[in-house]
Amino acid sequence: MSGSYRYVPNMDFFNNLNITTMSYLRFDKTLMTNLEETLPREILRTNRSGAYHCTTIVDCNTRKYHGLLVIPIPELDDENHVLLSSLDATVIQHGAEFNLGLHKYQGDNFAPRGHKYIREYECEKVPTTWYRVGGVILKKETVFEHYENRILIRYTLVDAHSATTLRFRPFLAFRSVRQYTHENPTASREYQEVDNGIKTCMYAGYPDLYMQFNKKNEFVFQPDWYRGMEYPKEQERGYDFNEDLYVPGYFEMEIKKGESIVFAAGVKEVKTRGLKKTFEDEMEERTPRDNFKHCLINAAHQFTNRSEGEAYILAGYPWFKCRARDMFISLPGLTLAIDEKAKYEEMMTTASKAIRHFINDEPNNLKVYEMEHPDVLLWAVWCIQQYAKMVSKEECREKYGALVEEIMEYLRRENHPNLFLHSNGLLYTNGHDRAVTWMNSTANGRPVIPRTGYVVEINALWYNALCFAADLLGENTLTEALKDIAEKTAVSFVDTFLNEHGYLLDYVDGHMMDWSVRPNMIFAAAFDYSPLNTRQKKGIVDICSKELLTPKGLRSLSPKSGGYNPNYVGPQHQRDYAYHQGTAWPWLAGFYFEAYLKIYKMSALGFIERHLIGFEDEMTSHCIGSIPEVFDGNPPFKGRGAVSFAMNVAEIQRTLYLLSKYNY
Repeated sequence: MSGSYRYVPNMDFFNNLNITTMSYLRFDKTLMTNLEETLPREILRTNRSGAYHCTTIVDCNTRKYHGLLVIPIPELDDENHVLLSSLDATVIQHGAEFNLGLHKYQGDNFAPRGHKYIREYECEKVPTTWYRVGGVILKKETVFEHYENRILIRYTLVDAHSATTLRFRPFLAFRSVRQYTHENPTASREYQEVDNGIKTCMYAGYPDLYMQFNKKNEFVFQPDWYRGMEYPKEQERGYDFNEDLYVPGYFEMEIKKGESIVFAAGVKEVKTRGLKKTFEDEMEERTPRDNFKHCLINAAHQFTNRSEGEAYILAGYPWFKCRARDMFISLPGLTLAIDEKAKYEEMMTTASKAIRHFINDEPNNLKVYEMEHPDVLLWAVWCIQQYAKMVSKEECREKYGALVEEIMEYLRRENHPNLFLHSNGLLYTNGHDRAVTWMNSTANGRPVIPRTGYVVEINALWYNALCFAADLLGENTLTEALKDIAEKTAVSFVDTFLNEHGYLLDYVDGHMMDWSVRPNMIFAAAFDYSPLNTRQKKGIVDICSKELLTPKGLRSLSPKSGGYNPNYVGPQHQRDYAYHQGTAWPWLAGFYFEAYLKIYKMSALGFIERHLIGFEDEMTSHCIGSIPEVFDGNPPFKGRGAVSFAMNVAEIQRTLYLLSKYNY
């Protein structure tokens, strides 16, 4: 075939799999009234500055991390804090009250069971719930203001045959996401009236919470604690799982047929007459989640975190912060793959500062964590390499050439505290006492998998970085040195890692060789620069296909290897031993697909499309429109861990990019 041929992936093949006649992400009454089906399904929205709203699609909080308004409060600490846990709406007609809220209490009791009134739920543009109570049809839409710590909820009375009143009862927490609140005498009951609402603050050090409506209402002060609320997800994970929430009272107002009421909860007062327009403007900005690709793009945007003039990538929701490795692996897929070059450059501005602070041993106040891990700088070079491929080598050299040079010089001179360049050209790292790779689970203070010595992906990354840097930087003294090292590395890599069964050892430390079949070898087949020949790469791809591939990514360990433990369930200790011992990781599939394309060329395209179906299926489960952190390694491959994970979303997005740009 000629070089001008371009493959265009058949997006509809998987975009339309779950589509109904009305919406891509729509759930009907039959599903919504079944708590077994709805409680595992979560919804996430963020303001792109670290704050978020997260709950189940029936608005029943099942995690301590859930809440209607969860925000960072840097004045207090580096954690997120739940201010407003939930807002229960009650429809009142003819003196009869119908509470639309839902909470789990002790003894598997759910109350007030408002989910039984749900007739439909969809979240294509914004999370939208339709309730039917007798002749009343009430529509609820939720949106997070971009870059503001404020949640907006619009209630529209679609239909009613008689006078209707709405009552809203806010449940307040004012606590860290990692803690619980319980009834106590310290909590302040004070509040002040503001424009069409109130402001209140339960504890000193917290900001005021403003709760306002776009129309006049009556606030009835009726302070009480709702005791014994339970969070089953925390119970499953082996943690404490109950708390008490404070309700200061309720707001009440009449609503006419066709009328919309907008509620705002935030840390600044708003002019309430502008709330309707603000809601409509925010709605207008939203890209519909009407197919697989658009879901991933929306999910990608949620990982953005702008704070104090810096831009970060959060590793995942609801609990991860900006981890250096995750940021560098995620960045190309979250930005360049969806044609957001400016966002990549913005993130790299912050990342470059963090890199230079680290390699120059300077004080660092940036919120980029785990920069010291031995593979991080190598992933940073890979990340920059993707810019050269997806934008241009010339621009890359101009913007990031100096940074690449600094990184490679730093590593070559063995300035890294845990990377040692041996005479054979391989990098050695100490992972006995501390988990130093992405397989970082620990138990009793020790790594579950003590990957130490010559680690396969670190050295695959090293060879790739040596060759890429030499190509990017052009002829100079450093380049010649890098080429010399690369020659040694290539020979030693094959001699050290390739075994007689045709796959790569996971790590080698003297006479200690880890023969486990793990996915870390796939990088040597996927990277643009590899010490392996085509036949050797094919051997790796084939064994990954046979032993590691699942519909949800590559297993972290083959079922045929000792210690296989595929189910990420139970208390923390139990999960730690399963985390990298057989669970499936979607982000690894991105590199597997890249390697598969390089080996099998055109014949790979249909194969990859079919495998993307497994990820498309996730759009309507776990976290709606996103991909969770990890999956069980055995059927039914259930999603676990963080509900939305940056590396996973990024690498599936980069796979779509590779398909769309594929030239043969």
